[in-house]
Amino acid sequence: MKFIIEHLDTELYEWSRAEYEHIIKVLGKENVLFTNIKDCSKLQFAECAEKSVKEMNLNKACVLDPEAEQILSPDDKFDYFIFGGILGNNPPEKRTAEFLSQKLGFEKRNLGKKQMSTDTAVIVAWKILNGKKFSELKFIDDPEIEIEEEMNSVMPYRYLADENGKPIICEKVLKLMKKGW
Repeated sequence: MKFIIEHLDTELYEWSRAEYEHIIKVLGKENVLFTNIKDCSKLQFAECAEKSVKEMNLNKACVLDPEAEQILSPDDKFDYFIFGGILGNNPPEKRTAEFLSQKLGFEKRNLGKKQMSTDTAVIVAWKILNGKKFSELKFIDDPEIEIEEEMNSVMPYRYLADENGKPIICEKVLKLMKKGW
């Protein structure tokens, strides 16, 4: 099984790169492919393709889309799981459906209806496909992150919770937030 992240932003932002590195750290380089990357030298830590997933002849593929009717299950058996690599807007603009789901014609699954960061979505799918049910996973919605003393920022997304009930947000993203990205 291969996890494909179709990069859908116009450029490769530091934030996306940080999330992509986090995906590789958790899943391993051999399980992930980033597509639609205009300059693969910027993702030397990962397998990368300049062409779009739309140009690949994939069989037994599934698009992960919050708008899908059916939730991903450990029983789902596909060879490829496709995610939209998009920096999320609030409110969500349903760009995964617009750019991928409607154009590819593959089966679709969701990970709940709440928008997740790209790395969270991929890691959640990985956990589910390795035997966890969605209902068994613990999440934190809209976590408030301390940027500096007496200054917080609310992240309007869903994140996995660690064993202490804290959101799992990669360190590089937290540093970017504190820099004012």
